[in-house]
Amino acid sequence: MAKDGRLGVAILGCGFIGKVHAYAHLNMPLYYSPPPMRTRLVGVATSSTATAERARELFGFEVATTDALSLIARDEVDIVHVCTPNDRHVEALLAAMAAGKHIYCDKPLTATLAEADRVAAALPAYPGTSQMTLQYRFWPATLRAKQLIDAGRIGAVTHFRGAYLHSGSVDRTRPLNWKADADRGGGVLNDLGSHVIDLMQHLIGPLEPLHAVRRVWSADRRDLTDPSRQIARVGEDLVMVTMRTADGAPGVIEASKIATGCEDELRFEIHGEQGALRFNLMDANWLDFCDLTDADAPWGGERGWRRIATVARYDKPADFPGPKNHIGWLRGHVHCLYHFLSAIARGEPGNPGLAVGVALQRQLAHIAEMAIARPDR
Repeated sequence: MAKDGRLGVAILGCGFIGKVHAYAHLNMPLYYSPPPMRTRLVGVATSSTATAERARELFGFEVATTDALSLIARDEVDIVHVCTPNDRHVEALLAAMAAGKHIYCDKPLTATLAEADRVAAALPAYPGTSQMTLQYRFWPATLRAKQLIDAGRIGAVTHFRGAYLHSGSVDRTRPLNWKADADRGGGVLNDLGSHVIDLMQHLIGPLEPLHAVRRVWSADRRDLTDPSRQIARVGEDLVMVTMRTADGAPGVIEASKIATGCEDELRFEIHGEQGALRFNLMDANWLDFCDLTDADAPWGGERGWRRIATVARYDKPADFPGPKNHIGWLRGHVHCLYHFLSAIARGEPGNPGLAVGVALQRQLAHIAEMAIARPDR
């Protein structure tokens, strides 16, 4: 830790998600007054000297390197962000745990179940605070949905559906990055399915997979960073899973990167005996709520879907830009990191911590085993 009390941050991997994490640290004092604690960007580790230097110049890191393990070991590093491709998570996680560093890990926890089991074995001796970057728990709309469910406002769940839909892989000839490489933990189940399954379980409790199908839309994908290389095992582009709650409410979870017409569409509907909730990330300022205690007479009374203006209504000390200002995708990430830093400041476990990441990885592996591969060449 620096003499001025700021915690030192190391970010491993500074592609898209690493930039998001760096942005959240740099802007935390703007969004929260006061922030839970002050941080400084000590170091960044990427796969090449060139990308590491670009990240250092862009965000003001003090150190840029290609050696993630040496960065983790530095005394001035207190927090390690794991933002690398999935197959590079486990080595960094185990090193950071052994060094007692706080850990903020992008989903999924690891590339394989065996790797997740190694993390699980190290957890009892780990003294730090950890959190998974499962940021969709931390939107005003999903926070309000959780509150309404926990207060019994929709009653017992009758059934549900959740989906996370993209369309970027519809073009069969498009080269794709490591997220499509099954040998590196790629595939839509790990990438998008992890988010929607975690969110639904966060809202309505543990879910048991019953049946799963998946589709590989094109098995002939090229590597985006090296188009001369063909990906040997392409991960699934679509997965559909039927699941049920502990008390038997059935539902369907879908994750797809071949959902033509979709951009970044995370959505859910939860139906209960006293009401229902629905949400769509593409219309993220609102949570829809149907309350069966509303009068249905005369002529429908006030019964039906109402729109709750959740917008950016975070509790204090959040004070920027304002509760009525349109919420953007980055804002949920900032609040997710705020939650993590608050746990460190209080000396409490992070939630969802690495143990949640392990449990989710086991569930994803179980679903993958259930799924039927149907490659379309």
